[in-house]
Amino acid sequence: MIHRQTSQTRREFLKAATMFTGAIATGPIVWTSASARGAEAKNDRLNVACIGVGARGTNVGHAAGSLGNMVACCDVDRTHAEAFAAKYEGRCAIYSDYRKLLERKDVDAVVIGTPDHWHAAIAIAAMKSGRDVYCEKPLTLTIDEGKLICEVVKKTGRIFQVGTQQRSDNKFLSAVALVRGGRLGKNLTATCSIGAGPTGGPFKSSATPSTLDWDFWLGQAPKVDYVTERCHGEFRWWLEYSGGKMTDWGAHHVDIAQWGLGFENSGPIEIEGAGNFPNIPNDFDPAAFFSGRQKLVNSYNTATTFSVRLAFANDALITVRDGPDNGIWFKGELGQVFVNRGKLSGQIIDELTDEDQQWLKGERTKLYKGMPQRGHMENFFACVKERREPVSDVFSHHRHLTSCHLSNLAMLLKRKLRWDPKNEVFIGDSQANALLSRPRRKGFEIFA
Repeated sequence: MIHRQTSQTRREFLKAATMFTGAIATGPIVWTSASARGAEAKNDRLNVACIGVGARGTNVGHAAGSLGNMVACCDVDRTHAEAFAAKYEGRCAIYSDYRKLLERKDVDAVVIGTPDHWHAAIAIAAMKSGRDVYCEKPLTLTIDEGKLICEVVKKTGRIFQVGTQQRSDNKFLSAVALVRGGRLGKNLTATCSIGAGPTGGPFKSSATPSTLDWDFWLGQAPKVDYVTERCHGEFRWWLEYSGGKMTDWGAHHVDIAQWGLGFENSGPIEIEGAGNFPNIPNDFDPAAFFSGRQKLVNSYNTATTFSVRLAFANDALITVRDGPDNGIWFKGELGQVFVNRGKLSGQIIDELTDEDQQWLKGERTKLYKGMPQRGHMENFFACVKERREPVSDVFSHHRHLTSCHLSNLAMLLKRKLRWDPKNEVFIGDSQANALLSRPRRKGFEIFA
């Protein structure tokens, strides 16, 4: 384990780490306000580092850098790291190996913006070294990775925020509050439209750019020749590294849908659906493919169009489909609401009274775990300082992302799956249970 050494005057709240034996401390730690401390206010800023600074990593990394002191960044593509660090005028050290960055003694929190297949290993290493973590969604590549992350959060007591920013948006909080508050009545369903996935390929392999460590980028995934379209932002459309639209946008909308229906600590019991995988052959064997024994052509291989039905206890139902539109429909016997990043609509919304609006405000505060509503990264920083659970906690995200992983597995196996949400295993299905995890290349194992 790597132990941090930080200034007593700069961050007294770090004492709290020794008080954790399980999940989250029972109450906030009292901080002296920056205004009261005057000249010492600068020392209240967390030292942060960003691991993975491609397009999305840069976005969330700079959000963290605006709230704290960005002291280091890491990327296996040096051009990304240099571009990111330039904003901080020499104050941000550059690394190509996150393990070297985590050896620093002055990092309080890390922001992870790597491709999905690297999230679990880096997040676990960061927590075990004593850092709090903000990690972009989707949190994991497999269901078992989510179980491991939850286990380490409990063991270390670290603060962990997942980058599902819709949880910090009034429209989504209001929709969830209305559904959970009974305003739509009973017999609840949710439909998530998340958009169709792209098609592409076959692509040609080429020489690896001199600034990129391709083998380290691949990490746990099977070793293959460099293909431009596998890397950086395009990784989402390859099952080796991600889950396509199902885990990309599904991580957002399924999160809100399952939260609204009240299954944030559970999961579906049956999963059934179909998807179009234009570049996957009929003899596709998921286990052989994920272990590297079965090779596919160099083409995008995640689902392009799809519709999956997730059945929960008490007859609740979530449907995840590619379209039309992009957003979430909640329906009950008393009406329906639609919510996306642009609007919250429905007759129930139009008929809200001033009294209803006050009730909604209070319910949003409860959903926000009693903290002032603010930006998603601001919520993370506040929770780090006060040792409180963020609005997008790792435990509920794991449950909701599990539903996305289950959807992909049902489509790939081409049959209905039965799931035990308590024990987090498939019922009577050894083939499906073998896909809860994947073989990891030697040298890229996770040690929880």
